[in-house]
Amino acid sequence: MIEYLWKAAFVFYSQTSTKAEGSMSKGLQLILEGKLSSVAPGMRRSATLPKLTPQERKSVDTCARYLLNNAEYLKYDDYLKPGFPIAMGVIEGACRHLIKDRQDGSH
Repeated sequence: MIEYLWKAAFVFYSQTSTKAEGSMSKGLQLILEGKLSSVAPGMRRSATLPKLTPQERKSVDTCARYLLNNAEYLKYDDYLKPGFPIAMGVIEGACRHLIKDRQDGSH
Protein backbone atom coordinates (compact mmCIF):
# COMPACT_ATOMS: atom_id res chain seq x y z
CA MET A 1 0.00 0.00 0.00
CA ILE A 2 2.82 2.40 0.85
CA GLU A 3 4.26 2.18 -2.66
CA TYR A 4 0.91 3.22 -4.13
CA LEU A 5 0.72 6.22 -1.79
CA TRP A 6 4.26 7.27 -2.71
CA LYS A 7 3.59 7.02 -6.45
CA ALA A 8 0.41 9.05 -6.05
CA ALA A 9 2.28 11.72 -4.07
CA PHE A 10 4.88 11.98 -6.84
CA VAL A 11 2.12 12.97 -9.27
CA PHE A 12 1.79 16.24 -7.38
CA TYR A 13 5.31 16.76 -6.01
CA SER A 14 8.87 15.96 -7.09
CA GLN A 15 10.54 12.91 -5.62
CA THR A 16 12.88 15.13 -3.62
CA SER A 17 10.12 17.33 -2.23
CA THR A 18 9.29 17.16 1.46
CA LYS A 19 5.72 17.88 0.38
CA ALA A 20 5.61 14.44 -1.26
CA GLU A 21 6.55 12.87 2.06
CA GLY A 22 3.91 14.96 3.80
CA SER A 23 1.26 13.96 1.29
CA MET A 24 2.10 10.26 1.61
CA SER A 25 2.24 10.49 5.40
CA LYS A 26 -1.11 12.27 5.57
CA GLY A 27 -2.77 9.59 3.43
CA LEU A 28 -1.19 6.83 5.48
CA GLN A 29 -2.23 8.47 8.74
CA LEU A 30 -5.85 8.74 7.56
CA ILE A 31 -5.82 5.07 6.59
CA LEU A 32 -4.35 4.08 9.97
CA GLU A 33 -7.11 6.09 11.66
CA GLY A 34 -9.80 4.21 9.73
CA LYS A 35 -10.59 7.07 7.34
CA LEU A 36 -9.69 5.19 4.17
CA SER A 37 -12.99 6.21 2.54
CA SER A 38 -11.81 9.83 2.41
CA VAL A 39 -8.35 9.12 0.99
CA ALA A 40 -9.23 7.71 -2.46
CA PRO A 41 -11.87 10.35 -3.34
CA GLY A 42 -9.60 13.12 -2.05
CA MET A 43 -6.72 11.94 -4.21
CA ARG A 44 -8.92 11.71 -7.27
CA ARG A 45 -10.35 15.17 -6.65
CA SER A 46 -6.82 16.56 -6.31
CA ALA A 47 -5.97 15.09 -9.71
CA THR A 48 -9.20 16.30 -11.32
CA LEU A 49 -9.12 19.94 -10.22
CA PRO A 50 -5.89 20.80 -12.09
CA LYS A 51 -7.24 18.81 -15.06
CA LEU A 52 -4.41 16.30 -15.20
CA THR A 53 -4.45 14.05 -18.26
CA PRO A 54 -5.24 10.35 -17.81
CA GLN A 55 -1.54 9.55 -18.21
CA GLU A 56 -0.46 12.22 -15.69
CA ARG A 57 -2.94 10.98 -13.09
CA LYS A 58 -2.43 7.26 -13.70
CA SER A 59 -0.64 6.63 -10.38
CA VAL A 60 -3.37 8.47 -8.48
CA ASP A 61 -6.10 6.40 -10.10
CA THR A 62 -4.15 3.18 -9.53
CA CYS A 63 -3.68 4.01 -5.85
CA ALA A 64 -7.34 4.99 -5.37
CA ARG A 65 -8.49 1.81 -7.09
CA TYR A 66 -6.17 -0.31 -4.93
CA LEU A 67 -7.45 1.32 -1.75
CA LEU A 68 -11.10 0.92 -2.68
CA ASN A 69 -10.71 -2.64 -3.95
CA ASN A 70 -8.89 -3.69 -0.78
CA ALA A 71 -10.77 -1.62 1.78
CA GLU A 72 -12.01 -4.68 3.65
CA TYR A 73 -8.39 -5.75 4.24
CA LEU A 74 -7.09 -2.29 5.15
CA LYS A 75 -8.94 -1.84 8.44
CA TYR A 76 -5.74 -1.06 10.26
CA ASP A 77 -7.52 0.93 12.93
CA ASP A 78 -9.38 -2.22 13.99
CA TYR A 79 -6.07 -4.03 14.43
CA LEU A 80 -4.24 -1.17 16.11
CA LYS A 81 -6.87 -0.69 18.84
CA PRO A 82 -6.07 -4.02 20.56
CA GLY A 83 -2.37 -3.58 19.80
CA PHE A 84 -1.98 -6.04 16.95
CA PRO A 85 0.98 -5.52 14.59
CA ILE A 86 -0.06 -4.39 11.13
CA ALA A 87 3.14 -4.41 9.09
CA MET A 88 2.79 -6.53 5.95
CA GLY A 89 6.47 -6.38 5.17
CA VAL A 90 9.78 -4.82 6.03
CA ILE A 91 9.03 -1.53 4.31
CA GLU A 92 5.60 -1.08 5.85
CA GLY A 93 7.01 -1.97 9.25
CA ALA A 94 9.72 0.64 8.85
CA CYS A 95 7.19 3.23 7.73
CA ARG A 96 4.96 2.44 10.71
CA HIS A 97 7.88 3.12 13.07
CA LEU A 98 8.88 6.25 11.14
CA ILE A 99 5.40 7.72 11.42
CA LYS A 100 5.16 6.82 15.10
CA ASP A 101 8.54 8.47 15.71
CA ARG A 102 7.41 11.59 13.85
CA GLN A 103 4.19 11.74 15.86
CA ASP A 104 6.13 11.31 19.11
CA GLY A 105 8.44 14.12 18.07
CA SER A 106 11.65 12.11 17.97
CA HIS A 107 13.83 12.04 14.84
